Amino acid sequence: MHLNALLKTLLATVAGALIAGHAHAAPTLKLGLTTWIGYSPFYVADALDLYKKYDLKVKLQTFTDPAMLPSALAGGAIDGALMTYDQVVGAAGQGQNFKVVMPVDYSYGGDAVLADKSITQVSQLKGKKVAYAPLSPSDFLLAYALKINGMSDKDIQPVNMTPEAVPAAMASGATSAGVTYEPNVSQILDSGKGKFHVIYSSREAPGIITDVLAFDVKKLGKDDKQIMALMRGYLDGLAYMKAKPLDAAKLIGKAVGVSDKEALEQLKGVYNIPLKEMPKTYAKGKDTTSFYVSGDVINEILIKNGQIKKAAAIPATLDDRYVKALLK
Repeated sequence: MHLNALLKTLLATVAGALIAGHAHAAPTLKLGLTTWIGYSPFYVADALDLYKKYDLKVKLQTFTDPAMLPSALAGGAIDGALMTYDQVVGAAGQGQNFKVVMPVDYSYGGDAVLADKSITQVSQLKGKKVAYAPLSPSDFLLAYALKINGMSDKDIQPVNMTPEAVPAAMASGATSAGVTYEPNVSQILDSGKGKFHVIYSSREAPGIITDVLAFDVKKLGKDDKQIMALMRGYLDGLAYMKAKPLDAAKLIGKAVGVSDKEALEQLKGVYNIPLKEMPKTYAKGKDTTSFYVSGDVINEILIKNGQIKKAAAIPATLDDRYVKALLK
């Protein structure tokens, strides 16, 4: 009887612990993203589970086509998304209500227009086949490059394909030019053995492609604790990258499918925004690092290309409350 009583007590204790553990299980946040070197702090935070101390689990859901992110976010298939600001503006122009809660990085050469050596400048793309993914950062970068050269997509032969497919298309000679981002840019340059080069990149307009953390407005005010925990994990991941760059490069390389050395090289093509600089992106400024300046350019290009009918209201796409809370 004594043994039976002891067993019952132990079983009750274990069951109670399991129930309590289940009741206090950390919530899971599904974060949609594409494979991109600028998201490295999130990759580091994921690999080291830096969200755990903030009582959050994060599931990274990778999309091969960036154009699928807005509909996945609007439909609730993911809780939040890492996307480019032009996608947020484009979604707003189509009636979707996403808010940028944190700027993540500026592309600084990581997005590029590439061509064979017979083409040395953007104006020479006239009449040429150019491979890129519609409604993606590549589409926007190309539109901007064409715009400042007095051209539009009507002056080229667009070839619709995913960013990852561009290297093979160029290598096979199916297209003489393409627009994509890292790690695909490096793949094209390395495999071409000098045959291809960059004719325009995001380095020439820092801030024109800004990656952001965005949520549907329905999530804001309801999941604030999770959003703050996710942002804190990003900042911890960024701090780890600064403190241990070589260790971080191993984690990043594994996440994006390149070597440690390649990861370090590709990181030169992005600028991850530290917390103290984030308020400047939300402020009205004079260059493209301000959402107001880049947003006006984005609106103009999207309207001209027929992707939206009227300009999106830039303030309606921004929510800096979370950045302000972190700064406190």
